[in-house]
Amino acid sequence: MMFEPLPTSKFSVIYADPPWDYKGQVQHTGAGGQTSGGAVSHYSTVKLRDLKALPVQDVAEDDCLLFMWATSPHLDQAIELMKAWGFKWATVAFVWMKDRVNPGFYTMSQCELCLVGKRGKIPKPRGARNVRQLVDAPRGIHSAKPHEVRERIDLMFPAQRKLELFGRQRAIGWESWPVEEQSKTD
Repeated sequence: MMFEPLPTSKFSVIYADPPWDYKGQVQHTGAGGQTSGGAVSHYSTVKLRDLKALPVQDVAEDDCLLFMWATSPHLDQAIELMKAWGFKWATVAFVWMKDRVNPGFYTMSQCELCLVGKRGKIPKPRGARNVRQLVDAPRGIHSAKPHEVRERIDLMFPAQRKLELFGRQRAIGWESWPVEEQSKTD
């Protein structure tokens, strides 16, 4: 897959919401039920090998944090991608508890994780150190993440240059990539 070039600047905070490939699978409401959507119905998904080829390490400062959204079926891929981009797995930064559930193969899916990886040291200067992990926010349009996660990252790292990868909307104080909107339908 061909991506547009990444910015030429370096960033201390990178926030990513990869368009994970579900192999064309869509969510459903059970045997004989109607589809309830799925990533491929809303935007182009990207295979892991293509995501790994994106040279994110080239835009990361020596001391940089990567905040990466991962759906539960993609946790292993998210950590693999984090390493391919030059980051070490650190912890779960945020747990988003949605107000609605999605059907799952094992349990009803209600949470999404934002992982954090580290390159070098935690960027300085530090801001707030009392930011909570749990985000209790309603689900919006498909795949859109709660704006308060970005706000919490801003509180923790108010002075750093920030890049959002695969974002759905622009945010003040953040550079976005790619420049075009990712969603086909909202």
